[in-house]
Amino acid sequence: MKILGQNIRFGKSLSERDEKVIWHPLTQHKTAAPLKAIKKAKGVWLEDEDGKQYIDAISSWYTSMYGHCNSKIRKAVSKQMEKLDQVVFSGFTHEPAVELAEKLLEILPQNQAKLFFNDNGSTATEIGIKMALQYHHNQGHKRHVMLALEEGFHGDTFGAMSVSGLSVYNGAFEKHFIEVIRLPKPVGYNNDEVINLLQQWIETYEIAGFIYEPLVQGAAGMKTYSKAGLEDILKLCKLNDIICIADEVMTGFGKTGKTFASQYMQTSPDVICLSKALSAGMVPMGITSCSQKIYDAFYDDELSKGLFHGHTYTGNPLACAAALASIKLLQSEEIQQQIKNIMSWHQSFAIQLKQHPKIAEVRQIGMILAFDLSVKMERYGSLRNELYDYFMQKGIFLRPLGNTIYILTPFVIKKEEMQQVYDSILSCVEEVI
Repeated sequence: MKILGQNIRFGKSLSERDEKVIWHPLTQHKTAAPLKAIKKAKGVWLEDEDGKQYIDAISSWYTSMYGHCNSKIRKAVSKQMEKLDQVVFSGFTHEPAVELAEKLLEILPQNQAKLFFNDNGSTATEIGIKMALQYHHNQGHKRHVMLALEEGFHGDTFGAMSVSGLSVYNGAFEKHFIEVIRLPKPVGYNNDEVINLLQQWIETYEIAGFIYEPLVQGAAGMKTYSKAGLEDILKLCKLNDIICIADEVMTGFGKTGKTFASQYMQTSPDVICLSKALSAGMVPMGITSCSQKIYDAFYDDELSKGLFHGHTYTGNPLACAAALASIKLLQSEEIQQQIKNIMSWHQSFAIQLKQHPKIAEVRQIGMILAFDLSVKMERYGSLRNELYDYFMQKGIFLRPLGNTIYILTPFVIKKEEMQQVYDSILSCVEEVI
């Protein structure tokens, strides 16, 4: 009798076996180079199946901020695993979820009052969009339009794609999106123009909510914009009961120098979307928090006015345990000092980059350092791939976004390891560009 799956291992290496059975994200498999198999990771280091090591200079998409396989987070998850691994979160609750909600509300902007657990960054923003639309629906307001910034990115589920302005991700789905209008980013010189345009749109469109990445647009190329301009947008939206949704999936948990980028603003959002570093890359998790005003619009005797959205792994106890351990680490003196150290290292390196003739623009906020090369290239084109391959050959894992190269390392990186990242960038600019 043939046993199902007995011939599944067609190739010898993990990469060869992978090619037979897996469809990867953000990958055109017909033209993509062979994938590299990672066997283990520790701290800032990744190790492939051939034993070669790489510094994870982007924290595996900004998740593993405390280093891979962090012992304190592993111990917290392991301890929780012995008590309660998973339970339905509709009709039940448990201590890790309650404790995490209490802890997050201590460190989030003061107007946040309730937390809705979910699975990842896309679902966190999806729920934020739903909150804004249903907030108005529940009150009989005919508001169905979402406002977003040009070049914003908020995820790959349908609502999140709708409000995202990077067409490379949206392609075949645009005809199915919710109605969205896109506002230019305020960058200083155009702040008044942006506000005037927004005022016109408020009078023209039935705007339910405004979703934005506070101060830094990640997938757009770590593009920064005006704090004063964003402040004016938020104030005008609040004045007109437009629900403000801060997508802190990338920016949250210390990456901009403050615990949340929203804390740079005087005007707090109504809704905040969290994921990635929330659970330190150990276990998938997302959270959407909201103010009491939002929650009260759903609190009703009428069942249909509730937020009927749920995920199987909502409030997973293991993810909650990882998140609690992560927050404790973030608040530790050691990590706070490391954030200051990295900011200082980046500031010094940024001065060096600004003097380079092949570099067009340098941006730095907190842990995030990004710069644009003085060449045009496709987001996923051959020259971009050449840059990626160069860094990997040097033992540095960086993922250029077109002509933008950015660094967002784990908090635990040492100075000599960061210098290896800097050195690889300087040599790459000289040898490849």
